[in-house]
Amino acid sequence: MNKGLLVAALGMAALGSTISGADASTLSDVKARGVLRCGVNSGLAGFASPDDKGQWAGFSVDYCKAIAVAVLSDPSKVKYVPLTSKERTPALQSGEVDLLSRETTWTISRDTASGFSFRPVNYYDGQGFLVRKDLGVKSALELNGASICLQTGTTTELNVADYFRAHGVKYEPIVFEKQEEVDGAYAAGRCDVYTTDQSALYALRLTLKDPANHVVLPEIISKEPLGLVVRQGDAQWFNIVSWVHYALVTAEEDGITQANVEEMKKSANPEIRRFLGVEAGSTIGVDLGVDNAWAANIVKAVGNYGEVFERNLGQHSPLKIDRGLNALWTKGGLQYAPPVR
Repeated sequence: MNKGLLVAALGMAALGSTISGADASTLSDVKARGVLRCGVNSGLAGFASPDDKGQWAGFSVDYCKAIAVAVLSDPSKVKYVPLTSKERTPALQSGEVDLLSRETTWTISRDTASGFSFRPVNYYDGQGFLVRKDLGVKSALELNGASICLQTGTTTELNVADYFRAHGVKYEPIVFEKQEEVDGAYAAGRCDVYTTDQSALYALRLTLKDPANHVVLPEIISKEPLGLVVRQGDAQWFNIVSWVHYALVTAEEDGITQANVEEMKKSANPEIRRFLGVEAGSTIGVDLGVDNAWAANIVKAVGNYGEVFERNLGQHSPLKIDRGLNALWTKGGLQYAPPVR
């Protein structure tokens, strides 16, 4: 073979490899397996944690259930794979899990170098600081010389280094690999401060012996857009995972709840009928690769976005976190769904 033909052959082989990767179907794998493998936090109150019977619950867990409903018509068809921050990247890259529903911050490096696809953001968060009241500080800028517990392999570790360097504040990092190790170290008094996403700080404070003796400082030092993560190269799976979130938001926008979803199928509003899969001629679900009743089934199983939030994180939960940026766009927040049409 001459040099030109060899180059052409190698080029075609590389192209074939790329096409093969792009054609990989996670949806087919999940259906054949009959179980969704969902990577979750190894234990974070409100987001993902097992009870004493091994039953998982939380905001991120409800997303796993919603996706299982969309593709397998059953919220119980989920294998929850608890992952540390270090474990989550190789677990998704290797195919050990089908997606991450694990409080992972969307960054440019993860979007490119890691080969991941992020969208949508299902929880807008920011990094904060938890301290004991008897430390006597009211601002993160007063933490010069403090020891700070944090989890390695996270944006948390990088953010705090950048923040304190920019403000000329010296600190002693006390790092751990697992979330529960950081929790235990702070509870045992091995460090002065705990820094991570503010939502996680509220969750931790509930577990401490004297929650009232601990305060979350006012500074938010980063943007932490958290969301569902899949591997690049599978557009159909990316669309399904994305639209499960948009379905939850759309349901809240349209006033469709777990309690009234069946009644709403009788609505005269064509937008609602199309969303719930009862509008004649609509093939939205089929075009997505799922049943036309996918959205209705999701809401029936877990409720709309507002119900999922309030039950696990909001005023109906022990955490009592305000919706804030996670309110609907019509109520001053950032949660917004594209049109279902």
